[in-house]
Amino acid sequence: MPLLTSPAQRSIVVIGKENTGKSQLVASLTGCLPYSINFRGSTIACDTYVGGGLTVVDTPGILYRSDRVTTQAALAQLEAHDTVLLVIKATHIDEDLADLWPLVVGKRGIVVITFWDKASQAGFTQQIVQCWDQTSNLTFIPVDARHLTSAQHHDIRAALQEPTIFSPEWQPIPTGWRIEPRPTVLEHPQFGWLVAISLLLLPTLLAVGVANSFAAVADPLMQMLIQPLVDILANIPLSLPREMLIGRYGLLTMGPLLWVWAVPTVILYALCLGTYKASGLVERITVALHPLLRPLGLSGRDLVRVVMGFGCNVPAVISTRACSSCARKTCMSAIAFGSACSYQFGATLAVFSAAHRPSLVIPYLGYLTVTTLIYTRLIAPKSARSRHNRLMIEHRTFLERPRWATIWRETQGTLHQFFTSAIPIFVAITLIASLLDELSLLTAAASIIHPLMQIFRLPAEAALPMILASIRKDGLLLFAEPETLSALTPLQILTGVYLAGVLLPCLVTALTIAREQSLRFALALMGRQAIMATCFSLILAWGGYWCSSALANVVFPLP
Repeated sequence: MPLLTSPAQRSIVVIGKENTGKSQLVASLTGCLPYSINFRGSTIACDTYVGGGLTVVDTPGILYRSDRVTTQAALAQLEAHDTVLLVIKATHIDEDLADLWPLVVGKRGIVVITFWDKASQAGFTQQIVQCWDQTSNLTFIPVDARHLTSAQHHDIRAALQEPTIFSPEWQPIPTGWRIEPRPTVLEHPQFGWLVAISLLLLPTLLAVGVANSFAAVADPLMQMLIQPLVDILANIPLSLPREMLIGRYGLLTMGPLLWVWAVPTVILYALCLGTYKASGLVERITVALHPLLRPLGLSGRDLVRVVMGFGCNVPAVISTRACSSCARKTCMSAIAFGSACSYQFGATLAVFSAAHRPSLVIPYLGYLTVTTLIYTRLIAPKSARSRHNRLMIEHRTFLERPRWATIWRETQGTLHQFFTSAIPIFVAITLIASLLDELSLLTAAASIIHPLMQIFRLPAEAALPMILASIRKDGLLLFAEPETLSALTPLQILTGVYLAGVLLPCLVTALTIAREQSLRFALALMGRQAIMATCFSLILAWGGYWCSSALANVVFPLP
């Protein structure tokens, strides 16, 4: 039976802690797929679901005593709505009630107990819920949100028709139970962190490896398909439109790099990471790595977002909304500096392969990791590095068998952000770069910075790739031109690719950071990153040169 009130009056806000199954519950009630899954902090905005006669606002999980943007957004939605669907977890039911009940006092609503399949189904548990129903004058409905039955669906909707008040006087009878999942090798005190790092890097290596193998086959086919169109467009009489379409940086020239190299990497990485999230494995990795990262000013959850940047920096930056206020800016900086996105990493591997030095990827990743950690340690606020900065996660996540629907939904969310945020800017930058090239401004800028290349022991040929990579990371591919590679030693290739990759965040990432924080913060981040990237590149260039010279003198001493 449909509600007779207006949509504004019958909107319902869902409140609960992280990983309680709120999004899955909302999806079942409204007939919409959830935007987030078994991963703490994966809901980073307040999403409105409209379906089945209900308007439901799904809020990010409240992390008790947290100052995160997402927690503040959830509390703001709570203030703006009178009807509340309070979601608590059966495994930690006493704690959730004690923490969340004061937030909803005076509001009208119902209580849904999720993860009921993890609690005992004995009569005692049912009696407690029935007792709470009677003493609080509220409706308590225990469910398994992943498998909501039609009867439970009907009971929840019926209870929302006549919500009752959360009374400040009510005191629940404690259940006395706390159900924790079984520990895994990730919780091993000596080896857990090593397993966690391996699992965290596996999606990146798998996605990039498979995508590059696909690109090696698909790229020649793509070039063959677009060649007839390129031949037709070559007859355009006006030079500027011709350059924008088929010039050095034209849409048809650079487009295959996007569709053949970047998009498959983003899709595969999103599938891998979505599987981790759906199963709860990401949360276990977060807890295992937190002790190692706390002295650097990051938490385990922040590292997960930095690794997300290897797929695409844009959704990784947006997901920092779930970070604490003392760590969010540091996490953004770490993503901008050390997260080699699919563009950058794919172009880097292509350069190393063109130089017949694919093994350079090992020292490249090693140096990128070490310098990112050092950079993060230097910029992190003291409060974030404090030994009292505990990870605000109260218990381990239950590992679940991931469902394809939720994995694919997570992939769709990442792709949506990629196509709506990154692709339009990609097109704009392509057009701008073509215009600058047509006006010979790129060549003029390259001639100006030619002398600066000598500081890094790089030839003049490295100037133009450095400029374009500062705008778009696939500009690194200019290093792969035969005349450029012929002028570079392996150390110079490594130095040039590293410097071009970290000197500045790409324009897409910089604009996203400015939108999430402010233009002033984005400019300050870019300036600070440029300074640190210059220092690290100088160490790599000259340190590598001196070490190789010293080694050569040891092996082949001068007479």
